[in-house]
Amino acid sequence: MTITITEQEPQIDIEGPIRKRYDEILTPEALDFVTELHHRFGGRRHDRLAERMRRRFEIGNGHDPQFRDDTAHIRNDPAWRVAGTAPGLVDRRVEITGPTDPKMTINALNSGARVWLADQEDATSPTWRNVIEGQLSLYDAIRGQLDYTSPEGKQYRVTAERTPTIVMRPRGWHLVEEHIRFTDRAGRRMAASGSLVDFGLYFFHNAKALIDAGTGPYLYLPKIESAEEAKLWDDVFTFSEQYVGIAHGTIRATVLIETLPAAFEMEEILFELREHCAGLNAGRWDYIFSIIKNYRGRGARFVLPDRSEVTMTVPFMRAYTELLVKTCHKRGAFAIGGMSAFIPSRRDPEVTAQALEKVAADKHREAGDGFDGTWVAHPDLIPAAQAEFDAVLGERPNQIDRQRDDVHVEAGQLIDLRIGRPITEAGVQSNVSVGIRYIEAWLRGYGAVAIDNLMEDAATAEISRSQIWQWIHQDRVTAEGTAITKEYVEELIDEVLSSVARFDGDRFDDAGDVFREVSLREEFPAFLTQGAYSRFLVESD
Repeated sequence: MTITITEQEPQIDIEGPIRKRYDEILTPEALDFVTELHHRFGGRRHDRLAERMRRRFEIGNGHDPQFRDDTAHIRNDPAWRVAGTAPGLVDRRVEITGPTDPKMTINALNSGARVWLADQEDATSPTWRNVIEGQLSLYDAIRGQLDYTSPEGKQYRVTAERTPTIVMRPRGWHLVEEHIRFTDRAGRRMAASGSLVDFGLYFFHNAKALIDAGTGPYLYLPKIESAEEAKLWDDVFTFSEQYVGIAHGTIRATVLIETLPAAFEMEEILFELREHCAGLNAGRWDYIFSIIKNYRGRGARFVLPDRSEVTMTVPFMRAYTELLVKTCHKRGAFAIGGMSAFIPSRRDPEVTAQALEKVAADKHREAGDGFDGTWVAHPDLIPAAQAEFDAVLGERPNQIDRQRDDVHVEAGQLIDLRIGRPITEAGVQSNVSVGIRYIEAWLRGYGAVAIDNLMEDAATAEISRSQIWQWIHQDRVTAEGTAITKEYVEELIDEVLSSVARFDGDRFDDAGDVFREVSLREEFPAFLTQGAYSRFLVESD
């Protein structure tokens, strides 16, 4: 008997509503490109995600990560370097991050920063409107045609003589775009990859326009966990350059080292992306979340104290950041520092003074350690951050030539989580309160939210809920003697929901449900955003 297998052409279908100007982004030509990306690379993406689960299982069962034996030859070869600088990426001393709605896009372009991280990931709630209208904001900004009028009538326009270089951050490999469905040759229909959608639409529409404007298609790559994941991105880049007819190596990517496994493969990640790589970034908040996630069941030795006590000066964070600087400069790559969560208040001078003092100290440490630039979340923080880097760099655009031969980091230092500080009732209460208030805003379409004078995004919310989960499952007791149990946390959730100021259209009830789901259930959800996205943010025509 002969079995005939009928194949069909891969295709992309749009299932989200088509609103004003969406057809300018979702063109047939752009969707053909996104289809081809999924056809060529979607299977490998699934393989890499399966490997993530396997490694997380190994760590959870007592197999600590190590520097890889099978790639020692890459680390030991002194000859290779990454592509490094590119037009508009030579001086990166201060980078501002934020979502891509029109108002925030204009504010970022007027900020005076050297680089704008146009964030389609942790600072963006991935509603269909935010995903596509964020692409429209970038499309218009790159062509100098973006303006915005607020509902109150305030007008926003780009007025800066020198605007930051745009570096777009797509969603991580683990996230999907439910409003776009991909059907493969075998007829299997599935949600599209958020990574390939965000990258594909941005690159297809803007690569040549960016080159004509004197920069290029530059990316920040989030949540990478291995050199193989970096290699997948590199292959996507090589194919994409060929597809639109630009020179190989035009794309430049900066990789966020924000997962524990990636910290053990920094050189390998640089190597696999070397022809497209500009540098690495110390994604501090997601890095802390990754440590909690991987070690959540490994006992008291791996339990962190209050989130506020996990600073950049604790030993395991110092080891991670110093290794990053040494690794980058050894290979000719930029080392970009992380985000300080403190933000100023234009209504409270005392809060502003405290924020500026803390941010200046953070950036002083980074510049002194050898970082070439850093992140801020608010334009008012740029002068303080730049002053610290100006003091070290002077007229030099970076300090890549500063080799950190004094740094020697062993594998054990990266997972030595001893801090010697307690868990407090205030710390537990803060995690519950911040987590619920952030999720509530996220459900209404806001990805970066000022809460208690700190800038919160998905990464900091992940820390809050994962600490609660771990403290419960590791039978922790606060410094005041209160056992951290499900019942205790339920009481705190109820207190938060009863004390917050309610308003028409708020999502606090849903936020409470989500927080319970991701912090109190027996199984630990890998990312709070995945289930909440499928349940609340997916809309149909």
